[in-house]
Amino acid sequence: MTNTLAIAFGFNSGLAVVSSFDLGRLVFNLGLGLLLAGLTSCSSLTPVVPRQIVLKQSWEIESGDRVAGQLVTGSLGDISVRLRGTKLRAPFAGQVELAAKGFHCIYFSTPEVPAYLFRYCGVRQPQLGRVQAGEVMGRGQQIHFATLRRQPDGAWAIVEPSDRVLEQSLNQPSPALRF
Repeated sequence: MTNTLAIAFGFNSGLAVVSSFDLGRLVFNLGLGLLLAGLTSCSSLTPVVPRQIVLKQSWEIESGDRVAGQLVTGSLGDISVRLRGTKLRAPFAGQVELAAKGFHCIYFSTPEVPAYLFRYCGVRQPQLGRVQAGEVMGRGQQIHFATLRRQPDGAWAIVEPSDRVLEQSLNQPSPALRF
């Protein structure tokens, strides 16, 4: 009985003898079925469409470009901050979206400052969608922060960054007072 395996099924106390080849095929088919079930359940998820904006300024070298084979992670108008494991937090309640361009970039928008977008590049594990103030938007070793303002023609322009927004993005939120 070197090539056969006895499996107890518990149906009428019967015992079935299955060859190792049949057992292998059974395991393969079971695994394939589970994989297909998992893939079909994922098809109901909506795909993430990165946000595409028109930026009024264009630089010769931008985040996401390569120079001499090296990846550019920041660009003119960005403030670079070394995080050292600090979590990147939502400065206000708002929306986090993937950016269509740049090195691991996200956009943060909020109704509290409606004419502005805040771009963070170098973000790993971004938490997309609606966030509350202080919730984690992502992580990174070094981020590049830029403030963009909507122009009358609908395009966006990089403007002087807000130290308040950047500070709120880097600080642990204050605990809520309970009464």
